Amino acid sequence: MPTKSELLQAPIQHIDITQHNVVPLVEAMASMAYSARDTARAASIYDMMLRDTECGVILCLAGSLISAGLQKIFVDLIRNNMVDAIVSTGANIVDQDFFEALGYKHYIAGDEYKYGAGDADLRELMIDRIYDTFIDEEELRICDDTTMKITDSLEPRAYSSREFIQAMGKYLSDNNRTPAHGCNDSIVLAAYELGVPIFCPAFSDCSAGFGLVAHQHARQGKPVVSIDSAKDFYEITKIKIENPTTGLLMIGGGVPKNFAQDIVVAADILGVEASMHKYAIQITVADARDGALSGSTLKEASSWGKVDLTYEQMVFSEATLALPLIAGYAFHKKGYSARTGKNFAGVLDRVAVTA
Repeated sequence: MPTKSELLQAPIQHIDITQHNVVPLVEAMASMAYSARDTARAASIYDMMLRDTECGVILCLAGSLISAGLQKIFVDLIRNNMVDAIVSTGANIVDQDFFEALGYKHYIAGDEYKYGAGDADLRELMIDRIYDTFIDEEELRICDDTTMKITDSLEPRAYSSREFIQAMGKYLSDNNRTPAHGCNDSIVLAAYELGVPIFCPAFSDCSAGFGLVAHQHARQGKPVVSIDSAKDFYEITKIKIENPTTGLLMIGGGVPKNFAQDIVVAADILGVEASMHKYAIQITVADARDGALSGSTLKEASSWGKVDLTYEQMVFSEATLALPLIAGYAFHKKGYSARTGKNFAGVLDRVAVTA
C-alpha cells in the first residue's frame, strides 16, 4: 500500500480562464448542435446579463466544484464584478475554498481509485476521496477547528450564513491569508473584500457544522452562536427587492438553485411585486425525469413564476467542461467592463444596523 505522502503528491491545478481566450471556439460552437450550441447560447446569455448594468448576477454553486479545479474561475468572476451574490453548498465554501485559503490542497487521485478500489486503505491513512481527488482528513480537522475558533470569537446570537462567512473572510484578512502576503486568493476572501454576500442555506452540512456543533457542545447551556436559515432567505429576498432585475448562473442544482429561484415568490409574499429572474443559465448533468429539482428545466421554473423564458438556457454538461467555456467567453468579451460592484453585503449590513 502506498504511503500517505506518496498519494498526496499532485495538487489539483485551478484553471485560469484569463489565460485562454475561448471566444472563437465558443462562437464556432454556436453553429453546431446539441450541447455545443446550448453552451454557446448560455455563454451569450451570461455576456448579455453582464452588459445589463441593472442586473444583479447571482451565482449558484452545487456539486464538488472547488476540489475539481474551478476555484480561480469563481475568484476571477468576483474580482471583475461579474458576480453580485453567491448561493452555495457549504462544502464548496468551507470544506474546499476556505480549506485551500488556509493553505491546504486537493490532490489528483490515480485512476485506480476513482471507482472505489482502495477506499478502506484510504480510511486507514485518513485520506478522503471525492471521485478522482484526495483530501487530507487531518487537514480538514484543522479547518473544523478554525471554524470553531471563528464561532467562539463571535457574540452569541443567531447569524445568517452570510454574516458568518463574512467573519471567515475577515479571519483570512486579519491573519494575512491574502495574495498580498504570498497566499493564494480565495472565494471567501474576494467576496469579503468586494462586498459580495455568500449564502449557504444548509450551512451546517459541512466543516462549519462540525465547528458549530463543537462550539455549542462546549457552551453547555450558555448563549451560543447559531445559524438562522430563515434569516438567510430573508436577506437574499431583500436583495431581490432592492435590485429587481436579476440573473442566475447556476452550477448544479439542489438547495442553492431552489433558494435563489424562490426569492421571487418570497418577495411577492412580502407584498412586493417582483419580476421573475430575467436571465437564467443552469449547467447540470441531472435528469429531469425523476421530478427532482436539480434536473428540472428552467421552463418548469417559469410555471412557478420564478424564471422568465426569454433568456434562459439549460446546459446538460459536466461543470468542469462547460463552465470554463461559458465564463471564459464572457470574460474575454468584456461585457462586464461597464459594471460596478453592487456591494450587496454592504446594503444588507446597513439594513441590519438601521432595523
